[in-house]
Amino acid sequence: MAANTPPVCDFDWPAPAFSLPATDGTTYALKDIAGPNGMLIAFICNHCPFVIAIIDRLVLDARALQDAGVGVAAICSNDARSYPADSFDNMVLFAERHGFTFPYLHDADQSVARAYGAVCTPDFFGFNASGGLQYRGQLDAGRTGPVRGDLPRDLLNAMRQVAQTGQGPATQTPSMGCSIKWAT
Repeated sequence: MAANTPPVCDFDWPAPAFSLPATDGTTYALKDIAGPNGMLIAFICNHCPFVIAIIDRLVLDARALQDAGVGVAAICSNDARSYPADSFDNMVLFAERHGFTFPYLHDADQSVARAYGAVCTPDFFGFNASGGLQYRGQLDAGRTGPVRGDLPRDLLNAMRQVAQTGQGPATQTPSMGCSIKWAT
């Protein structure tokens, strides 16, 4: 499994708008996701071992961020024709199995992934209340294994800082994961 890493955070880069269908039957726009204290957009998929390794921790941290006024959404942009495990029907099952408390959006034409410059799954984009990018780092140091209790929860801590101050941490460790599966 080859791993990709996204570029460092481009502070204050504006969140591109979108309107995408979700596994709950609703269509969500960017404005529907934004919380009063910021927003997290996570590009994930159903089959990537990096995502599978962190998904339960992501769901846990997403709940804490939602409680802090940060809106959360996940987006699957993988080509489902070549990777049927990432089909919309399988997205529904994945969200249910892991107890998502946030919308899981389907980017079938991959236009949103391209607009965001998403590189891998998982790839996290944390925005402040003004819609400026403040975090583009890893969930935590667990990567593809369990995180030790003494390691920081990078994403959670960074987004709590963004919620409180509007600014993300100056130092961020990039996420790592499988490449977005682009349609050919």
